[in-house]
Amino acid sequence: MAKAENKTKPTALQVGDFLETVADAQQKQDAGQIIEMMERLSGHPPKMWGPSIIGFGAYHYVYDSGREGDMCRIGFSPRKGQTVLYLLDGFSGYAELLEKLGKHKTGKSCLYVKRLSDVDTDVLEQLVTRSLAYMAEKYPE
Repeated sequence: MAKAENKTKPTALQVGDFLETVADAQQKQDAGQIIEMMERLSGHPPKMWGPSIIGFGAYHYVYDSGREGDMCRIGFSPRKGQTVLYLLDGFSGYAELLEKLGKHKTGKSCLYVKRLSDVDTDVLEQLVTRSLAYMAEKYPE
C-alpha cells in the first residue's frame, strides 16, 4: 500500500504573489498585519504552504499511526469571507483569552475572524505567543 503524501507542504509560490490574489482590500491589509505579527513573534519569515497557507517556521511530526510529515509552526490563510489562523495547539485552556478576543469562531486548531478590526489584536498576539510557546516545547527547533 502506497504511503499517502501530505498535500500541505512548502511551495515556491511567493507570499506577495499570493496576496495579490486576495480580492478583498481590507482582508489583504489584515494579512499584512498578521504577517508582521507572526514573523516578529516566530522569528521566521513567511512562506507559502500549499496554495493558500502563509506559514512561519516548520516542525516534523509523527502520528501514532506512523504517518509523518512537516508543517508550519504557525500560520494563517485569508480565505473568502474570513481569515483562518492556525494555532496548532488548539484552544484548550484559552477560554479567558478567547472571551476577551472579540468576534471570532474556533475549530479544532483554527481561529476564524472576518476582520482584524473585530478582535483585540493584543489578545490575538497573546494567543499566537502561547501557541508558539507550546510548539517550542513539544517540537523544539
